[in-house]
Amino acid sequence: MIDSHCHLDLPAFESDWQDVVSRAVEAGVTRLLIPGTTRASFKQQFAIQSQCSNALPIDVALGLHPYFLNVETTPLSTQLSVLEEYVDTHRHHIVALGEIGLDGNISQDFTLQLHAFEQQLLMAMQFSLPVILHHRKSHHHIFSSLKKVGYTGRGVIHAFSGSIEVALQYIERGFYIGVGGTITYERARKTRETVRYLYQHHPSSLLLETDSPDMPMMGRQGMRNEPANVTDVLHALAHLVSDHKTAIINTTNENYHNCFLR
Repeated sequence: MIDSHCHLDLPAFESDWQDVVSRAVEAGVTRLLIPGTTRASFKQQFAIQSQCSNALPIDVALGLHPYFLNVETTPLSTQLSVLEEYVDTHRHHIVALGEIGLDGNISQDFTLQLHAFEQQLLMAMQFSLPVILHHRKSHHHIFSSLKKVGYTGRGVIHAFSGSIEVALQYIERGFYIGVGGTITYERARKTRETVRYLYQHHPSSLLLETDSPDMPMMGRQGMRNEPANVTDVLHALAHLVSDHKTAIINTTNENYHNCFLR
């Protein structure tokens, strides 16, 4: 069982990330992926990866998240240059470029977001890396940017919460769909129906994730999320699609390897 998206490098885990990893292993997690969000976190990602090499395989992705562009302190061009240097230097220690994307629900200038996103898509193609995409109220803009830069690589749409039609558009472009804690909530009918349909018709498109420390599972509201809770996503998905957990683990593990490790 793989958690394809958890931010162990964030301050919420600073004091006890080793214990968090231990609980993940005890829960049956066999691999983790830590996406990058800001250049200040890159060193911590690699430190966690190195220190856990004997306990649990940890994959790293590097990227500039739209939340944390902070151009007031550092020009975007400088941030992109630092990112490119890290990607080039650590090419054999990373599996993707991300978390990158577009968010229509924050105050960050959208034109700036677009430029950062498209430059990182081009960088991913330059280094032949898949991408991890953040979205919120931005699917049509993401499709437009993918077309504009001629992106032909693969990647994952993190924390997908759209319709079946939108999901199929991503899958047709070679993307995987990240399934997280949203499906543990019965009120999330659209997302649950989309995931059920995808598992029935496109099982090779799905990945499990937690987005720790955010996106708490049903029954854990107000608590810090962590990778061990990917079991909640697995349980919800098994109930939703009426399939055995072992079959889901085998399928999503294979999908992860096809997306990031081939």
